[in-house]
Amino acid sequence: MANYDDFKKKAKSALDSFADASIDAYKAAEEKTRILARKTKLRAGIVNDKATIRRLSVELGTRYHKKYKDDENNEFSQICGEITCAHERIAQKEKEIAELKNNPVVKVEVKVPKQEQEQEQEKPEDKPEE
Repeated sequence: MANYDDFKKKAKSALDSFADASIDAYKAAEEKTRILARKTKLRAGIVNDKATIRRLSVELGTRYHKKYKDDENNEFSQICGEITCAHERIAQKEKEIAELKNNPVVKVEVKVPKQEQEQEQEKPEDKPEE
């Protein structure tokens, strides 16, 4: 009976130790998961804030350009002029695209003169030297 009681104590001790280790591992995993979730949430917030900054910067630039594009005494007049030119080029290209859309497809036949056809047939085939 002493062996059985001894075995029982050792088994209980091993199980308690295993349970303690499992609880510690669970707590460590829980903490790592909590930290990872917080970092992910913070990174998502950073991405959203950067997108807001980009959107607002574009809006600011657009409004500034509209307000001061014709003012030649402005320190940004060269940039405003370049933007205006780019808008004009875009409008011209969009107009050309619209014209191309409205035109039917034109079929073009390429006629090869007989003399060129005969020359192509007479050419010896290039064979690699052995």
